[in-house]
Amino acid sequence: MLWTNDIVETMNFYQDRLDFVLDEYSTDWGWCHMHNEAVNIMFALPNEHTPYNGQPLMTGSLYIYLEEVDALWEKLKTRTNTCYEIANFPHGMREFAVYDNNGYMLQFGRELKEGEAVTEFE
Repeated sequence: MLWTNDIVETMNFYQDRLDFVLDEYSTDWGWCHMHNEAVNIMFALPNEHTPYNGQPLMTGSLYIYLEEVDALWEKLKTRTNTCYEIANFPHGMREFAVYDNNGYMLQFGRELKEGEAVTEFE
């Protein structure tokens, strides 16, 4: 469950840019559930039980494995705030990362295929 200050904006971002489907939304609870194939995610407005300053509280990222990482990169590279561009990394993954409308980092990747060279970084 990830917090957001604007649940409607978040639903729109995930639907329009990442092709997620809205499964359930409650204005009373300030909560929604969405999915895209095997990925399920929930968002909620902050509540009075936990301090929240409006910034993402997660210190890590959400990592989503998918085979068609290049096609998704082509779709997202001009439609999102990029963290890092697609590349082949020494840890054996072809991946990229973007930020969602809340500032959460979303990484997308697949394992390198046999013969794929690691990207040379300067």
